[in-house]
Amino acid sequence: MKILDKKVTFGVIVGTRGFFNPRLAVEGRRELLAKLSALGYSHVILPAKATAHQAVETRADAKKCAALFRQHRDRIDGVIVVLPNFGDELGVVETLDLARLDVPVLVQACSDRLDAVDVAGRRDAFCGKLSVCNNLYQYGIPFTDTRDHTCDIGSDAFGADLDFFARVCRVVRGLRRARIGAVGARPAAFQTVRFSEKLLQDSGITVVPVDLSEIIGQARQLDDRAKSVQKRLSEIRNYGSIPARIDPQAVLKQAKLSVVLERWMAENELNASAIQCWTSIQNNYGCAACLSMSLMGEKRMPSACEVDVVGAVSMYALLLASGQIPGFLDWNNNYADEADKCVCTHCSNLPRSFMGRQIEIAELDVLGESLGRENCFGAVKGHVAAGPMTYFRMSTDDRRGKIKTYLGEGQFTDDPFDMDGGIAVCQIPRLRELMGYMCQNGFEHHVAMARTHCARVLHEAITKYLGWDLYCHS
Repeated sequence: MKILDKKVTFGVIVGTRGFFNPRLAVEGRRELLAKLSALGYSHVILPAKATAHQAVETRADAKKCAALFRQHRDRIDGVIVVLPNFGDELGVVETLDLARLDVPVLVQACSDRLDAVDVAGRRDAFCGKLSVCNNLYQYGIPFTDTRDHTCDIGSDAFGADLDFFARVCRVVRGLRRARIGAVGARPAAFQTVRFSEKLLQDSGITVVPVDLSEIIGQARQLDDRAKSVQKRLSEIRNYGSIPARIDPQAVLKQAKLSVVLERWMAENELNASAIQCWTSIQNNYGCAACLSMSLMGEKRMPSACEVDVVGAVSMYALLLASGQIPGFLDWNNNYADEADKCVCTHCSNLPRSFMGRQIEIAELDVLGESLGRENCFGAVKGHVAAGPMTYFRMSTDDRRGKIKTYLGEGQFTDDPFDMDGGIAVCQIPRLRELMGYMCQNGFEHHVAMARTHCARVLHEAITKYLGWDLYCHS
C-alpha cells in the first residue's frame, strides 16, 4: 500500500498527575479519541482499564504503554502526548524512552477556563507542558509543538495541529523507507546530477538501478494488441491533445514504454524514479521518456529527468508533505528585468495536475532539431497555471559527507513567456539571494515544486527528525 493511501496511525499518551482532578484525564482521553476518529486517523492506546484514570502516570503505566507501542511499532507513525491536566513528566518521557520508536512526537496541553480554576476544575497544563518538554529535551527526544502553547482538544486549532503533524509523520516515515528507481546511466554531460548512494542509504533511502537497455528490450517485446498496451493508449489519448501530425506508431511506442516502466516500478515496490531521458532512448528506441514520466507522476510516482535520483527524492518529499502532484524543473531563465521573477521549465515531463490546465503532447523541441522529431514524441507542453508554490531541493554533499537541502515558497504567475515545453513563471521574494546561496553551496540546476504552500511541514520534518542541513529561504 502506498503511504499516501495509508491511514496515519498515532500512538497516544494521555498524561495526568495525582494532585489534579483525574476526571479531566478521562474526559480528555474520550474527546481525543473521538476527534482522531472523526478526522480519519487510527490510534494505538492502552485499554481504559489498564491504568488508573485511563492515563499514564507511574513507571508501571509507562512500561505497559511502551510495551504496547513496541508491539505496534510497524503501525505507529507518530506519538501524540496530551495533557488534560498538569500531567506526569516521568510517565511521558519514560514511555517514549522505553518504547524507542524513533517517530515524531506531538505535545499538546489543554487550556484552563477562567470560570473553572478551582481545585476541581484547574488544569495547570500550561505549566505541566514545560515540565514534559524539559524532560524530552534532557532525553534527547525531538518533538513537535502545537501552534498555541495550550488549546482545547475539540478546537479547530488543534485539528490544524493534527493535520500538520500527520503530514510531518508521513514525510519522516516515507523518506526513511523510500525506494527510488534509477533507470539508465547519467547523461555524460550532466555531472551536476552525480550523487552519493551511500549517503542516501544512511538516511534510509534505497536506490534500485536498472539498465535502460532492459526497459527498451521489454518494451519492444510487448504485443501491440496486448490489453495493457491498448489500455495505456486510451489513457494517453485522454491525457492531453496530440497534434494530427504525430505518427500513431510514436504514440504506440510511448504506450509500451509506459507499461514497462510502471510494471518495473511495481515489481520493485518503488516510490519514485529518475530516468535517462536523453539521448539514448530517442536514438535507440525512437521516442522521448517525458510522457511516461508525466503519467507516473500523475499516479503519485514522481519521476525526475537525467537520472537525477536526489531530485526524485526531493519530488517525493513534496508529495508526502503536501499530497499534491509535484513537478520537476530547471531554474532556467530570468524574467526581463524583474528581480524577483524567473522562469522554470523542462522539455517537459510535468504531470497534468501540476500544470493545472490542459496540456499538449508533442515532440521535444531542442532535441527534436538534432535527433529528428520523429524520434522525440512525448513532451508535455503548456504554461503552468497561476497559484501558490513550494520549492524544495536536497543534495548529497560528498565533500562534507552530509545531505543538504533548501526550501522556500513563492507563486506561479500567469505572465507570458514565449518558449516551448512546460513553462512556469515564478515569483520568489529575494530571488537573487536564493540564487547566490545555491551557487555558493553547490546546488544543482534542477528543483522540485508543488502547487501549494507546505514549507513549514518540510522544515519541521527535516530539522527535528531527519537531521539534514536546511536553508529555509524567506
